[in-house]
Amino acid sequence: MNWILLIIAGLFEVGFAACLGKAKETTGTASYWWFSGFLICLAISMVLLVKATQTLPIGTAYAVWTGIGAVGTVLVGIFFFKEPADFWRLFFITTLIASIVGLKAVTTQ
Repeated sequence: MNWILLIIAGLFEVGFAACLGKAKETTGTASYWWFSGFLICLAISMVLLVKATQTLPIGTAYAVWTGIGAVGTVLVGIFFFKEPADFWRLFFITTLIASIVGLKAVTTQ
């Protein structure tokens, strides 16, 4: 169950990074809405991360959480913010995914 919470926490990390990107692109009231979304996603992500670390090793949980956030944020950047998707970016994202899967595989809890 805590692995599921950790994955959801990572997805909310992607959410708060995406909201920051949109807040930077907008002005006025729209910017405040995106910043509010950032704060909400940040709070949910942190609460779920804390919950997950009650039974998972902190080093593994934090690495997986940041890895999900990093991979997701790069993909959001590519698909929604028109960031480059060159070979090396995709190669290193793939190695990051392999590392996350590897951490899950060697963690006994």
